[in-house]
Amino acid sequence: MAEIPEEKEREAAPEQTEPEENPAEEKPAEEAPAEEAPAEESTAETITESEASAEDVPAEPEDADTEDAAQDKAAQDAETKKFLGDLLDLVESVIASIFVVMLFFTFLFCIANVEGASMQPTLQGGDRLLVSRLTKTYENGDILIVNNEAGYTLDAEGNIVKGEGLVGKDGSKNIVKRLIAQAGQEVNINIEEGAVYVDGVKLDEPYTSSPTKMGSLVFHYPLTIPEGYVFVLGDNRIVSTDSRFAQVGLVPVEDIVGKVVLRISPFSKFGKVQ
Repeated sequence: MAEIPEEKEREAAPEQTEPEENPAEEKPAEEAPAEEAPAEESTAETITESEASAEDVPAEPEDADTEDAAQDKAAQDAETKKFLGDLLDLVESVIASIFVVMLFFTFLFCIANVEGASMQPTLQGGDRLLVSRLTKTYENGDILIVNNEAGYTLDAEGNIVKGEGLVGKDGSKNIVKRLIAQAGQEVNINIEEGAVYVDGVKLDEPYTSSPTKMGSLVFHYPLTIPEGYVFVLGDNRIVSTDSRFAQVGLVPVEDIVGKVVLRISPFSKFGKVQ
């Protein structure tokens, strides 16, 4: 009878151990949720990085037409600036050209128109001549343009006397004549030969159209040209009013406008004038 309790205790022992084994078997099931937590954090970080990357990407233009209009305006502005630059260059070139022309015809050269027949056959009325203002030394035989506002003659004592000069049809006081003698040279007119002598030498004048006469006898020949003056004659000696007459007389060197270098009109006779 005493052994029965011992069996009950043996049977009871297994019943007491079963509850202790169950908690040990359930522990892995409880730790499973703890292992999934890092995966959720990684997913959240990925979403955050994706959102950040989306914010870093520049937004596309909302309206493509607006961008095209801006480009067209920029192109038009560039064309306008280029046009204005070209226009400014053109204006500067025109102004510079005008300045050069003014300089050319004010200080270097001028244009003279021939009137009358006093220089025939060398020059004809209507010829246009290019005159050099640069030349300040001249040679006998040069064709000159001179300012004839006054005529200068000599009195009985050899003093210079100023008188009235010639005036052209257009009011001009410039005349065209050929240089015959300069200061210190002696001029003589031989009326029998109709020839001019300078320093005792007869001039070879193929350009004249008629014999040379005394004129108005305003001077006594032979005549020595005073310092600072020149003696001039026209090639058409019969009709020319020149140094043989009081209206021209002796020409002051400072009244010489320039030397004729070219005939520029008519074009058929363009070239150097002898």
